[in-house]
Amino acid sequence: MSDRICIYFAYFLSNTFSLFLNRCEGGDPMFAWQYWVDHGIVTGSNFTANQGCKPYPFPPCEHHSNKTRFDPCRHDLYPTPKCSKKCVPSYKEKNYDDDKFYGRTAYGVKNDVAAIQKEILTHGPVEVAFEVYEDFLHYAGGIYVHTGGKLGGGHAVKLIGWGIDQGTPYWLIANSWNTDWGEEGFFRILRGVDECGIESGVVGGIPKLTNIQRRHNWSIRRYSFP
Repeated sequence: MSDRICIYFAYFLSNTFSLFLNRCEGGDPMFAWQYWVDHGIVTGSNFTANQGCKPYPFPPCEHHSNKTRFDPCRHDLYPTPKCSKKCVPSYKEKNYDDDKFYGRTAYGVKNDVAAIQKEILTHGPVEVAFEVYEDFLHYAGGIYVHTGGKLGGGHAVKLIGWGIDQGTPYWLIANSWNTDWGEEGFFRILRGVDECGIESGVVGGIPKLTNIQRRHNWSIRRYSFP
């Protein structure tokens, strides 16, 4: 959502609201996008930046990595934060309701490579849900293809592009496990065969902009140079 808002208007949105939607115990990404349409979400940032109305409340940790830049992630879940409808005290720019951004619509994208590519080119990155197996946890680079291990559950990530490496087509995806994992936080997965269901659960949406935001956008575009 943040990327799509940034394409239309320069803001980062809070990830905190999604923590209230079934936590990490199983959910549907469409619920989060529909929440954006129905209730709006406020600005935010990652834990370290601590900016916006609702910064992410949990510190970074090492996900499935033997590196030591961060502490290892906890095996138990953090308690779900209370749904407090107010900004953190350090944020003075707007109150909670005035800080919200809304979606105009949320929708699923057809399980079709061309349709997914068109959606990304037209509106920006999409959210995808896929099945995570044990071998994915230890991914360190290259084009991922599931080869073994038990199914661990589902995972939602951000699909940002695609390419071909030595004749093999792939999707390029941003994970949420920090830059110490995978290819500096990204991974590539086989494209065109619905690998691990990666093409079956694609979700997107269109931001709703106010008249003030539209005028601001026009001003930026009018005076921007290539």
